[in-house]
Amino acid sequence: MVLLTIWGGVALGAVLLFLIWDLPRTDIALSATRRPGVTLEAADGRIIANSGDVHGQVVRLRDLPRHLPAAVIAIEDRRFRSHLGIDPIGLARAAWVNWSSGRVVQGGSTLTQQLAKNLFLTPERSLRRKAQEAVLALWLEWQFSKDELLEIYLNRVYLGGGAYGVDAAARLFFGVPATRVTLWQAAVLAGLPQAPSRLNPRVAPDAAAGRAVEVLDAMAETGFLTRQQAALAVEHIQIPPRPSRAAGWFADWVMDDLADRFPGNADLVLRTTLDPRIQAVVESRLDALLAGPGARANATQGAVVVMEAATGNVRAMAGGRDFRSSQFNRATQARRQPGSVFKPFVFLGAMERGASPDDLVSDAPINLGGWSPGNGEWRMRGEITLEEALAHSVNTAAVRVLQRAGGPREAAAVARRFGLAGPFPNDATLALGTGEVTLMELTAAYAAFANAGLRPVPRGLASARADGRPVPIAPAAATRATTPEQAARMRAMLQAVVARGTGRAAQPPGARPLAGKTGTTQDFRDAWFVGLVPGAGPGLVIGVWLGNDDGAPMARVTGGSLPARLVREIAAGLGGDARAAAGG
Repeated sequence: MVLLTIWGGVALGAVLLFLIWDLPRTDIALSATRRPGVTLEAADGRIIANSGDVHGQVVRLRDLPRHLPAAVIAIEDRRFRSHLGIDPIGLARAAWVNWSSGRVVQGGSTLTQQLAKNLFLTPERSLRRKAQEAVLALWLEWQFSKDELLEIYLNRVYLGGGAYGVDAAARLFFGVPATRVTLWQAAVLAGLPQAPSRLNPRVAPDAAAGRAVEVLDAMAETGFLTRQQAALAVEHIQIPPRPSRAAGWFADWVMDDLADRFPGNADLVLRTTLDPRIQAVVESRLDALLAGPGARANATQGAVVVMEAATGNVRAMAGGRDFRSSQFNRATQARRQPGSVFKPFVFLGAMERGASPDDLVSDAPINLGGWSPGNGEWRMRGEITLEEALAHSVNTAAVRVLQRAGGPREAAAVARRFGLAGPFPNDATLALGTGEVTLMELTAAYAAFANAGLRPVPRGLASARADGRPVPIAPAAATRATTPEQAARMRAMLQAVVARGTGRAAQPPGARPLAGKTGTTQDFRDAWFVGLVPGAGPGLVIGVWLGNDDGAPMARVTGGSLPARLVREIAAGLGGDARAAAGG
């Protein structure tokens, strides 16, 4: 008997040694659970993008609404408060259900076992790993109280979309912290551990809602809810729509230089300037235009930037038609000829040399070394004011104004003051916009006309936290591009473009007068409109480009047609949002 006891002890020790010899150190595993990641939030706090793992705030059980931990216990481990880490009754029940169904439909793991697996073990499936899970579950129960275990679980469990913990998932899927989730939102979160990818609310909203119904039923079965309360919560389930697909371009733009701006390995949470409401308007209007009149006119791509004129805060950005199809950002990466949308810098150069909007200029044909620009449908009048020449985008007059500005070299210098990098040709074609610009550059340049001559630097970040601690972000100072007086004169001339010139299609009915300029390149390859939208302070600037990636001509699409129409529809769609956004 003594020998049997000795050999039994030796065998038990051998089994334990076999199970624990390669287990990780529990102190390291409990503390080292994060991989550095970047989380981008919209201006309202909603998560719009993430790189790496997403971690929210560490939440305490006492701060959470009671229905959140109750939902997790009801669907994952109803006997959590009574078992010791392993639940023989639960295992037997799951085995019976699975045997009766002929397939695995129910798991027998406790919350403590799930926590042990997530904290310490690899995803490998084997009997040895299952036994190690049980050993670790018993150790966890010995080390921590039930409330502590539940709190660790709620902060560490993977819930899909890169989100670890209920706070990260609540912010990612619903735009609220875990401390503010409603009953039905708690049910959605509690249902995710079963299959985080398959039940992801962003990817499969119907499946996530169906699983939430199961969770609410389970809460009713445990007595936490009445059947009536559960049924009422089911009626309130409304999974938020998928996040903006075009926000991907904005996110890529914001994260482009993060390594230089935030060196180190800290987890970053970055609050951006993106306004989801304005972004939604931009996306819907651009998509509708390209799907309808754009398709008929062979305009397959477009880009839009909405910016605060005073701060440079980018409130919305669409770098193309569909981010999933093409990640190339046509708002920031594509350098194209601007056409007549470049003319304000030529006219400003002339005014800075003493010209006035009321000065006269000839619109007659002109020949420079064999080059004779045309005027399209414009009928020659002989002499017109500079304001009329800009309003109607008269090419021959613009070439003459270029001469008054000191020539192409001096006009290019004016453009560079406004942030346009070029390259620019050193000949008279510059007056018609034959240099190269990006839509983002143009939008910021036009902001100076609304902002008393100060050009803001385009800005996508509003604030930052590194490992939970605030990190100061010093906004780049606006630069003086021209005097307030000259900016006001140009703004008045741009209002004339919309009031009675080529940009008439941009004015929303009943709205305050817009200002802006049209641009069309040779053979209708590019069509532009940049508009100044009145609002609080200097207001918003909306920049639009339409065209084709391969440079194929469109069917007579000018800046005064579809781009101006798109600006009008975006401005009309913003309504009060435009005034609120422009107020910062």
